[in-house]
Amino acid sequence: MKTLYENLGGAYHEENGHLIPNVTLPEQTDYQIGKYGRMHLDYIKQHRRGRYTTLLTEDKLNIRLHDIDLEANEMLDTIIPLLATERGIDENLKVRDMLRWVAEMNNIKASAEEIVLRVVVLV
Repeated sequence: MKTLYENLGGAYHEENGHLIPNVTLPEQTDYQIGKYGRMHLDYIKQHRRGRYTTLLTEDKLNIRLHDIDLEANEMLDTIIPLLATERGIDENLKVRDMLRWVAEMNNIKASAEEIVLRVVVLV
């Protein structure tokens, strides 16, 4: 007589006289998570507990955080040059007034990060 597990397609192997189900865990990802992925993790732990629990129990948390990190960095790489061009910050300014160029680029980076936080990380 087959067990319910066998009827559902499961199989057993014997170890020391005991039948052990042949069960394996799904392959999990182990991506390094960067700044924006960690920020998203903190956000969902504090404000989106259901989403956090679902991602965790379905083994999708690591890949989701990795995707968030990639998306945020790609968006930054797109926005920063656009804002710099829009504000007239270019290599000529860098040559003429390095301190002003650094200050302007820091300002642009902060603005771009604020956009990325609102659009990608804190959702």
